[in-house]
Amino acid sequence: MELMLKNRTCLITGAGRGIGRAAALLFAKEGGRVVVSDLDEGPSAEVVAEIKADGGDAVACVGDITDPEFAAKLINTALEAFGPSIDVIVNNAGYTWDGVIHKMSDEQWDAMLKIHLSAPFRIIRAAAPYIREAAKKEKEAGRRVTRKIINISSIAGLDGNAGQANYSSAKAALVGLTKTLAKEWGPLNVCVNTVAFGFIDTRLTQAKEKGEAIERDGKDVVIGIPESMRQMFKAMIPLRRAGTPEEAANAILLMASPLADYISGEVLRVTGGM
Repeated sequence: MELMLKNRTCLITGAGRGIGRAAALLFAKEGGRVVVSDLDEGPSAEVVAEIKADGGDAVACVGDITDPEFAAKLINTALEAFGPSIDVIVNNAGYTWDGVIHKMSDEQWDAMLKIHLSAPFRIIRAAAPYIREAAKKEKEAGRRVTRKIINISSIAGLDGNAGQANYSSAKAALVGLTKTLAKEWGPLNVCVNTVAFGFIDTRLTQAKEKGEAIERDGKDVVIGIPESMRQMFKAMIPLRRAGTPEEAANAILLMASPLADYISGEVLRVTGGM
């Protein structure tokens, strides 16, 4: 059976852990040449090593995607490692910094917009010259190569979620970016879609009581969800459980694969029926 991503250069942000890691491993199994982008060097290197041990091809690109210079670094890493074609971009990196709106600081608000909206915008813009030029040459040669951009959103961006005005707003705006780019780049055979996840079992949705935090701009941001809320969410899901990172990755692969070559400008809800 033909591999779905054979020799396709795939950029995945936030690929050191969780959904991004699962997607990187799955894409590599399907023949993709994966750029593993993550904030932390250790997890990035581990994913690359795992892919290579399994016979795949991958390279790490470590850094903060909210840095205005990082998008160029990511694209250059892909070009240097795998050549001039950029075929799939998965804008997955992110985190939450919750608070009710009347207590939310400007810093909390801006942080979510930076990572969930501005960073994907910059990455797409940095890739634009290479995607557009390749598409024009293929069109002149009478060839059609379909490329994919998959922006990872959340049902919070579609339905809202109390305590997440910043996150919900950024994820909603990402849907607007998706739909606009689908119209702009459709003539270039670029399919642009959003995958909006519900409750997926990752460190961002683990029990908040564990006290795990990530460092952002010199501050520790506690991540996770109170255990009582985790149980409530599960009860609201018809399948009565959280999704796994591997199940989430399957949905991303679907949109990256030839199976979705005529799907663009859409939002795929992956929620277990919630």
